[in-house]
Amino acid sequence: MKTPIILGIESSCDDTSAAIIHGRKILSNIVATQKVHENYGGVVPELASRAHQQNIVPVVHQAIYKANISKKQIDAIAFTKGPGLVGSLLVGTSFAKSLSMSLDVPLIEVNHMQGHIFAHFIEDANRSPITFPFLCLTVSGGHTQIVQVNNYFDMIILGETLDDAAGEAFDKIGKLLGLNYPAGPLLDKISQEGNENKYSFPLPKLNGIKFSFSGIKTSVLYFLQKEIKKNSNFINENLNDLCASVQKTIIKALIKKLKEAIHLTGIKNIAIAGGVSANSKLRTEVLKLKESDHCKIFIPKLEYTTDNAAMIAIVGSIKFEHQKFTDLSASANARYKI
Repeated sequence: MKTPIILGIESSCDDTSAAIIHGRKILSNIVATQKVHENYGGVVPELASRAHQQNIVPVVHQAIYKANISKKQIDAIAFTKGPGLVGSLLVGTSFAKSLSMSLDVPLIEVNHMQGHIFAHFIEDANRSPITFPFLCLTVSGGHTQIVQVNNYFDMIILGETLDDAAGEAFDKIGKLLGLNYPAGPLLDKISQEGNENKYSFPLPKLNGIKFSFSGIKTSVLYFLQKEIKKNSNFINENLNDLCASVQKTIIKALIKKLKEAIHLTGIKNIAIAGGVSANSKLRTEVLKLKESDHCKIFIPKLEYTTDNAAMIAIVGSIKFEHQKFTDLSASANARYKI
């Protein structure tokens, strides 16, 4: 069988993306971000779906052009079926189905979370190829999971968040601190100049591999309210230390549960994925597992951490190899499970 060329389409939230992959090699990966949500401090679903409608044609066109191929060379179209915002997903799903019909090529549905994990199989994602089985800490604005990956199509969610995702906690706390949306990357940058031991914030003690991040948001809120009563300029005067202390707390919770998963399964191949896997503190702490727990660590290139179509295209390429196609009855699913 010839090496397939796959067009991947990602539209689960507020980034419109298209990518071309040839086997495991990414030929193009175009992402159009939506700046409009910065004015609202978070993603507005209706505005997101409208922006996807405006962006999807030029983004796909640019991906094909940059890959230096013609539409006739595309062997299949992979698209994000879910999970995500249903209006956003509908735009990508509808476009993928229409293009599949017009080009008369197979259609491949992809789980967004599976895409984050499978980004590790992109040719240039890691310094060395990842091998099965491995544990993947998948952390984003909408999800926080530890997944045991036995093979391409055998994945077990060992634990996930009971409420807010870690990325959501970063954004919400960042908003309390006066940071623009998305606050996570800004909080990480500001924390570089701060003392992470200046303030202490509690996290719930949960049995088993479970996460909860809503409590830290409430804890920070009450702490800020108390301090601002004493000093109205408290946040500005202590922003670096506040960011560093919050970041330390959230990352500590992630690493604690990841270690529990390692001890539970005995699996020593450890990967991180999702938007929060770009966080510098998380990357540093995960790398420490090489020494403390004798693990082999896989950290993807930054461009493959946030929502992008390259991760959808690689799932499409692997599914194409195994002839796992879908039909035109496929529909968007906001709560699509791995």
